[in-house]
Amino acid sequence: MKKPAKDGGRSTRKMSRRAMLMGGVQMSVVAALAIRLQSMQVEQADQFRLLAEENRINIRLIPPARGLVFDRNGKAIADNEQNYRVVMVREDAGDVDEVLAKLLTIVDIPEDTIAKAKEDIFKRSPFVQVTIADRLSWEDMAKININAPALPGITAEVGLSRVYPWGAELGHVTGYVGPVSDYDLSKIDDQDPLLQIPKFQIGKTGVENKMEHTLRGSAGTKRIEVNAIGRVMRELDRQQGVSGQDVQLTIDADLQSYVQARLDGESAGAVVIDLEDGDLRAIASAPTFDPNLFVRGISVKDWTDLNENKYRPLAAKAVQGAYPPGSTFKMVTALAALEEGVIGVDETVYCPGYTDVYGTRFHCWKRGGHGNINLHESLKQSCDCYYYEISQRVGIDKMAEMARRFGLGIKHDLPVSAVVAGLAPDKEWKARVRGEDWRIGDTVNASIGQGYVLSSPLQLAIMTARLATGRAIEPRLIRAIDGVETASGSGAPLGVNENLLRRIRASMGAVMNHSRGTAYRARIVTPEYQMAGKTGTSQVRRITADERARGVTSNADLPWERRDHALFVNFAPVENPRFAVAVVVEHGGGGSTAAAPIGRDITLQALYGGTPPLTAYPSNVRGRIADQQERISEKLASITPRAKGDRA
Repeated sequence: MKKPAKDGGRSTRKMSRRAMLMGGVQMSVVAALAIRLQSMQVEQADQFRLLAEENRINIRLIPPARGLVFDRNGKAIADNEQNYRVVMVREDAGDVDEVLAKLLTIVDIPEDTIAKAKEDIFKRSPFVQVTIADRLSWEDMAKININAPALPGITAEVGLSRVYPWGAELGHVTGYVGPVSDYDLSKIDDQDPLLQIPKFQIGKTGVENKMEHTLRGSAGTKRIEVNAIGRVMRELDRQQGVSGQDVQLTIDADLQSYVQARLDGESAGAVVIDLEDGDLRAIASAPTFDPNLFVRGISVKDWTDLNENKYRPLAAKAVQGAYPPGSTFKMVTALAALEEGVIGVDETVYCPGYTDVYGTRFHCWKRGGHGNINLHESLKQSCDCYYYEISQRVGIDKMAEMARRFGLGIKHDLPVSAVVAGLAPDKEWKARVRGEDWRIGDTVNASIGQGYVLSSPLQLAIMTARLATGRAIEPRLIRAIDGVETASGSGAPLGVNENLLRRIRASMGAVMNHSRGTAYRARIVTPEYQMAGKTGTSQVRRITADERARGVTSNADLPWERRDHALFVNFAPVENPRFAVAVVVEHGGGGSTAAAPIGRDITLQALYGGTPPLTAYPSNVRGRIADQQERISEKLASITPRAKGDRA
């Protein structure tokens, strides 16, 4: 049915209004879009240009070159070497599993290495560069670069890795570096972004650890352009970081190597200190270990071998070992009594072979006794009863005070791991730590370096250095940082009566150079190089009355771990001292037989700056010394020129 004309006009007007309304809405939308486009294209152009630039340009950290470590003569003992490695950035890689699968078809990488890398990739932020594998060959590097278009997020690059040219010779001194771990991050409050890079190496022990901030340096940056799939197209620019500072030690690497060779076969520690400035010329512990094993990740077998060895090769015995000093402590007891005036230098004490103290018998090492004996003879022959008597007169507090003046019972500030404080006990210490009163028997035991008294080879060397010079010599291990020399450890005068010190030195000279001295057989016969010293033997077991009655069991008849520790300290030359030496041989038996010959040989090597002539030794031992020198020379010659730090 046909609509009336009136109704058709109304419908047309209604449609026109709707069209106008829709057109107005559309025009409004178009106008708003135009305004927004104008704002984005003109007013906000710089901002969006920057965002676009950031999407196609990535910023990466460049690890700095770690500072080098040298000995006193400029020989590298911690160096850097080139290291080819392959790295991945997760946000550029896309499908990590797919990319790694392709990588494995190109180069051979162990499955456990890939598994650890994947763990690091997903643990870290997506923009952090993660090392997949390192120490690759040049051929592997070439293969990765050729196949780069198929490996998004993967880059082959050249980095630096730590190497220790002298290996085990300086293992306990340099320590080693290793990849930063979650445990490391939990221990240190360091916001350096370098520490977030998986497998970034930091110092774990020794100088590497204690000088970490000096050696590490600061990161650089590089800007790289990537395409839509994350493939690196080119490097736009880079800002180099600051390399770590170089550190020069006071150690003489050649002397250190000799000392290590001389200690070979023993569980021992030895220290050589320069009396002019406190420089530590050698700090050796035996057995030792090769720090290079740890840089690349030590194997289970190597770790087990080191960790289960009863001679503890990982322990830096020279600074970490705390031993009863035995008779090497007698000079401290004597000086405390002399300074307090409770005994004169020529006053005698009777030694029948024992001293009774309130019902307890303390024995002298010489069963029949020494008879009437004064200070000089007591040190020369190492009479125990003399010190039992004078210690009761002076008391433990004065003895402990004197011990600390000579560097015992004090933790010396050295940049190596696990430096011990030792112990110079007194009444306050026992009450505080043990909750017990001090007893006179404790004093008697302490007088000959037994009981609670503990010291390290380092501390004994410092004690000897101070006895030889009368100065508060402090040990110095860092000679210079980036060529700037550190403060000398020569020390101020101790304030101990010089006349008393002269008497002590003369008695120590008699220990070595008088036929009745306990170390006479280990003397130096060259007149200008004669030394002064003191032997010591510290018990690690209690000798019962029954054993004494039937005869004390010889060390040679005891299991190794029940034998006495052997100790020896010395300085030389007597008239113009240049070096002080301390040696401790764990369970070595007697100080005069086990430790003194080692101390003498080390001292001669330091004085001559190399192999000494046989004429420096007593004639009856020259044949044996010649054989020993030949063996050590062969051992030292086996270290290649590269391993000796030659950097041609």
